[in-house]
Amino acid sequence: QVHLAESGGGLVQAGGSLRLSCAASGIRVNSNVMGWYRQAPGKQRELVASITGPGRTNYVDSVNGRFTISIDAAENTLYLQMSMLKPEDTGVYYCHAAANWRNYWGQGTQVTVSS
Repeated sequence: QVHLAESGGGLVQAGGSLRLSCAASGIRVNSNVMGWYRQAPGKQRELVASITGPGRTNYVDSVNGRFTISIDAAENTLYLQMSMLKPEDTGVYYCHAAANWRNYWGQGTQVTVSS
């Protein structure tokens, strides 16, 4: 059974940093397409960043240069390092895995950036 557990969200001032973690079980993070999505209040969920097993990364334009997605294969964990945070980065961040022809989601972690 696949389980994704996010952690690391919280309240931070604009310009600050946070690191989100997603501990995976039931799949290998370095063998599947992994990603972080976020959903702001009143908006649709959007893809923030993704990474494939070989390490190819992709970012939405609004976070390019500020966020870094990475994996730790030994810990089977996905990370999102967020720097220079802005109030518009506020939302619930979800870990996602595309594996075995299915989509898997974590429960989400709240990130709030105050101005």
